[in-house]
Amino acid sequence: MTGTVPLLTNHIGNAAVAAAAAKQLAVTSPHTGETIALVPLSTPADVAAAVAAAKQASGAWAALTLKARAAHLLRLYTVLQAHADELAELVVREHGKNKAEALGDVAKGLETLEYALSLPQLAQGRATYVSGGVQCRDERVALGVVGGIVPFNFPFMVPFWTIPLALGMGNTYVLKPSEKVPMTMARVAELAATVLPPGVLNIVHGDAAAATALLEHRDVSALAFVGTSPVAEAVHARGTLLGKRVLALGGAKNHLVALPDCDVEMTAQDVVNSFTGCAGERCMAASVLLIVGEQPELERRIVAKAGALVPGRDGARSMGPVIDAHAVARIEAAIARACADDGAELLLDGRAMPAFAAQRAAGGFWIGPSVLRHARATDDAMHFEIFGPVLSILRCRSADEALAIENANCYGNAACVYTSSGAAAEHFSQRFHAGMVGVNIGVPVPREPFSFGGIGRSRFGQGDITGDAAIEFFSFRRKITTKWTAPKEQSWMS
Repeated sequence: MTGTVPLLTNHIGNAAVAAAAAKQLAVTSPHTGETIALVPLSTPADVAAAVAAAKQASGAWAALTLKARAAHLLRLYTVLQAHADELAELVVREHGKNKAEALGDVAKGLETLEYALSLPQLAQGRATYVSGGVQCRDERVALGVVGGIVPFNFPFMVPFWTIPLALGMGNTYVLKPSEKVPMTMARVAELAATVLPPGVLNIVHGDAAAATALLEHRDVSALAFVGTSPVAEAVHARGTLLGKRVLALGGAKNHLVALPDCDVEMTAQDVVNSFTGCAGERCMAASVLLIVGEQPELERRIVAKAGALVPGRDGARSMGPVIDAHAVARIEAAIARACADDGAELLLDGRAMPAFAAQRAAGGFWIGPSVLRHARATDDAMHFEIFGPVLSILRCRSADEALAIENANCYGNAACVYTSSGAAAEHFSQRFHAGMVGVNIGVPVPREPFSFGGIGRSRFGQGDITGDAAIEFFSFRRKITTKWTAPKEQSWMS
């Protein structure tokens, strides 16, 4: 404890362990800018201690049956569900989501844990006779120690994309949470220690140095990463070079297409929900709206609905702050460049919305929603990920033009079409360049058992990060072929 601000500890082998590192970072409240905790910048030695604890626990944990591990996960689910509101409050405090979004963060993470409870049924092996007297069977085998490196934008959900399935498949886990939002998973570690064996789940705080140490540790067999595309690409390349399994999810530039037959009211509300929800700090947020034909009423309603949002943590019309001052500056600079360099028309300027400006002046990291209307598909803001509550609108002459613009996007995370036509919905669904597609749904996140993952520069590695693809990622198939000779005839008295 430093004054009244807590100094977080690592969680290794079900115990709170002080980091050897002398350096610390301040964890700030996005609402006020005040320091609410200090997070240690763990050294490679700290990471090695966590990996050693995970390795020590690995054999006994992997030796349990799937059913026995699922029983442990059920106890974990029960304790986390009982503390869901407490965890959501931590998300609100350290990340800035409004309360409904924070509760959704926790609920979505728990859904993946619920799915993992079915592993005894989902991950069964197979057996069959392949020729006379010869049987083949397979079984899933744990990889050993696996790791996770996660971003700040969903403090609970993103770690729980991988923790339940990795543990359920018999692996032990070392997590490096974001140093910007470490408190939620620190509390999770405390709760997990009451129901999981020591060393099964370990948490090490830190920055890029700790992440690199985890990635490069020789006893870490596989690693899941979520972050920006350049870093995801580098993590995948380095981990693969070291002979590890690596799945690294990157950024996005999600395109929504509004056809002339769309329901204007529903589309306007859904678009606003998509680009302003979680203050736009999510890889599934709307970035670009391609409007086919002249639809001035749709544009008007989007601007009006976005402009009616207020800063806050409660209520359907509230929008939270972004993560820190750097994010505010980055978003403001992106808006300024779009107007100055590309000549985009600013239909709504979130930088100047009085309620958000007043909150920012009081010390928080607030910026209101902004809407840009572009004249060209080549404008810079149409292509790079702003990661904030900013929507780019472009009018298209035809559906084919809109589809061509979306297809040219180097990312491939999500896309959506708004229409009343089943034929049009099917046409776009089959032609979007995206791993996750929505029809009249601007945040098309698949729910279990369907898996989460994009294509293109939104994903480096094979498979998705949840669902059956994650079962494959966190295990390997051992194939066993047997043949027994027929017993020789003998007297029953032999």
